[in-house]
Amino acid sequence: MKSFRSQPQQNRPKKSSLIIGRVKLIAAMKEGRQLERIYLMNTAHGPEIEEIKKLATNLQVPINKVPVEKLNGFNITDHEGAVGLIAKIQYQDLQNTISFIVEKGETPLLLILDGITDIRNIGAIARTAYCCGVQAIIIPDKGVGALNDDAIQTSAGALEKITVCRVNSLMKAVDTLHLNGIAVFASEMTAEKLVYDCDFAAPAAIIMGSEDKGIFPALMKISDTPFRIPMAGGFESLNVSVATGMILYEAMRQRSGKN
Repeated sequence: MKSFRSQPQQNRPKKSSLIIGRVKLIAAMKEGRQLERIYLMNTAHGPEIEEIKKLATNLQVPINKVPVEKLNGFNITDHEGAVGLIAKIQYQDLQNTISFIVEKGETPLLLILDGITDIRNIGAIARTAYCCGVQAIIIPDKGVGALNDDAIQTSAGALEKITVCRVNSLMKAVDTLHLNGIAVFASEMTAEKLVYDCDFAAPAAIIMGSEDKGIFPALMKISDTPFRIPMAGGFESLNVSVATGMILYEAMRQRSGKN
């Protein structure tokens, strides 16, 4: 029987997927190059580092402060304490995405991922979301797994087809959804309401949290409707990608023939 305990190692990024050095990194961001994240050596300092931080904040690019060994592990030596990882997908603005969906005459169905760090889960979720008619996935700029080659491969290419919106605050994203008349549902295993009783045929966004911590309490508080998937035998947990699939297929069933 195949063991699922061993986890595949993530491949080292190819040098062609990296922006190496402070000046090149600053130039890339000023030119509008989309970055997945920036790695800064934890002892790096100076005006160029401060400019990198400022540009990254404005562009909502996550910054990881790392030891020099991490940067050297990319098999490069001329990094100057700063390396950018080129984004494999093109992130889109949330409001522009919502407007585009509505202008096409479609009913919005969006998915929010809160604190999901396992790239295999993210890839599997994206694959199911694309198959179920989700128009966009919303992720925070921090606290989520990198959408790298491994994630894209796990998604069977769905991450390159579905729209992904990266935001600096999921709380603000929910505010934007509400302003656009989109109800926000939150998957929570202790909720009273069942998934079958939610109206996913109307404009809707669904929040999925991590398996260990769930949805951030403040985010749960501003959502409209918490709901749960009923389970037999008193078992209290489902893999997040499996749970997402069950929820989205219920949404697709409700929407059948309505878009």
